[in-house]
Amino acid sequence: MTNHYDVIETRKPAEREADLFSRLPGVLRKAMTAPAYAERLKGINPAGIASRTALARLPVLRKSDLPALHRASPPFGGFVSGHPGSFGRLFTSPGPIFEPEPVHADPWRGARALFAAGFRPSDVVLNTFSYHLTPGGFIFDASARALGCAVIPAGPGNTEAQFELIEAYRPVGYSGTPDFLKILLDAAAGAGRDISSIKRALVSGAAFPKSLQEEIKSRGIDAYQAFGTADLGLIAFETPAREGMVVNEDLILEIVRPGTGDPVSEGDVGEIVVTSLDPHHPWIRLALGDLTAALPGPSPCGRSNMRIKGWMGRADQTTKVKGMFVRPEQVAEIGKRHPELGRLRLVVTRAGETDVMTLRAEAKAQDEALREALTETLRSVTKLSGSVELVPIGAVPNDGKVIVDER
Repeated sequence: MTNHYDVIETRKPAEREADLFSRLPGVLRKAMTAPAYAERLKGINPAGIASRTALARLPVLRKSDLPALHRASPPFGGFVSGHPGSFGRLFTSPGPIFEPEPVHADPWRGARALFAAGFRPSDVVLNTFSYHLTPGGFIFDASARALGCAVIPAGPGNTEAQFELIEAYRPVGYSGTPDFLKILLDAAAGAGRDISSIKRALVSGAAFPKSLQEEIKSRGIDAYQAFGTADLGLIAFETPAREGMVVNEDLILEIVRPGTGDPVSEGDVGEIVVTSLDPHHPWIRLALGDLTAALPGPSPCGRSNMRIKGWMGRADQTTKVKGMFVRPEQVAEIGKRHPELGRLRLVVTRAGETDVMTLRAEAKAQDEALREALTETLRSVTKLSGSVELVPIGAVPNDGKVIVDER
């Protein structure tokens, strides 16, 4: 059996570049039929954008700006030319950011990431990403089915029901966050349930530190990481070479100096900017706020696309907690709902291989009713549970940081 999803994964880099940039002008023309892109790219001749140098002259669109843009011009901020009814599914993610799913096969480009992780046609896959409102569940569901796998749409939680499904269907693959995979393994061991059929996993949406990687491997599961977003789907993925992540096909990935659109020098750390070539929903220079650096040369696995080191932190203060983005705008919303508070700072840590967030809030007094109300507001705004620590006025540094990731 071939070790690659298709022949384009191993084509010469120059051939890939020529293909991508021959298609880009047509995608730009399609993008400019949407009013927001027409305004942003006013005066641009798409035919002249046929190289990385030319592309770098176009303005970046910051993902952190999308919530305000979507609120101002719902649902898609004017960046989508099609009517919502022309798409297959319609999602939201925290911000809010609204995402449409195109109707063609594998719209999130995930099949080749699953293939690189060892998934094959006719495999049964337990998909534990959420299917509720956000696109994560459907990203991996559609990708697995495009590969020819059967999918158990489990979603997260309810481990007892998941054990019954696993023992009945005997899935060989798992997709979900690494944290929930550990939860399943620990709960099964404690309950004497057999989930040993799971031999491989594609994980995303949360940190996968070395300690957890080694634990998962020691329990008989070969787990690979993928990097993606709710807007773009799967952007890059690990391969059996285990040397960085290979950028997905049909994407142009740039690494720029944070806060600019200027490409960094070769090997330098910078912010990921992605241009997608899906004419049904193109993105033009979407700056994700995630940091990475490029690795030199092709992957030892034979895939010839650009490689990145993986996720290396945030260019802004937005971070992920248990697979969900938490944004500075959300901390500001908490402050608006509790004007009696001083400065706020959300601190993200890990305990027992699980993400933990604590909101430090300046208050005039230790008020248990206020702490309880603030805990509920934190859950309501972020859709995640966290603890609240009330601190004296002036205890939170005046440095502009509202989210601090200490993982």
